[in-house]
Amino acid sequence: MIQFKATLLKFDKKCEKTGWTYVEVPEEIIRKLKPGMKKSFRVKGKLDNYTLSKVALIPMGEGDFILPINGEMRKAIKKQKDDVVVLKLEEDTAELTLSEDMLICLKDDKEAKKYFESLPKSHQHYYSKWIESAKTPETKAKRIAQCLHAFANKMDYGEMMRYNREKKEIM
Repeated sequence: MIQFKATLLKFDKKCEKTGWTYVEVPEEIIRKLKPGMKKSFRVKGKLDNYTLSKVALIPMGEGDFILPINGEMRKAIKKQKDDVVVLKLEEDTAELTLSEDMLICLKDDKEAKKYFESLPKSHQHYYSKWIESAKTPETKAKRIAQCLHAFANKMDYGEMMRYNREKKEIM
């Protein structure tokens, strides 16, 4: 496991990453975690005292990566932009499973299923994780419906989120 300190940063306006809180993971750390890696990969470990698992490091060019820090993580560590955190990371090779409810619904929509299966495994898991993170059955059902609509219309995650936000604003 590799340990290092990093500062919480926040994107101003940068495409779909606007407003994200993240930490930079320099190329020299990546070389120790997964030598030669240029694509997104999952890690596990600790962010201060918060346990990380099945979270992805995202390449940002020139060999550096970022680790997005979501609201749940920020709340747990009680830190915000410009605060320093301690990270302990190692590659997470655990097998990921897809949302069973989403897979059942995909059986009924061949076009949506075809598009979903064309996505990289990491993207499939991203949708699945979003669905499974719903706190109520109603929210989970709503997210599955949003995903099925997006898959049928060949939207990526960002397009789906923008579509749903615009639809909500019109109503």
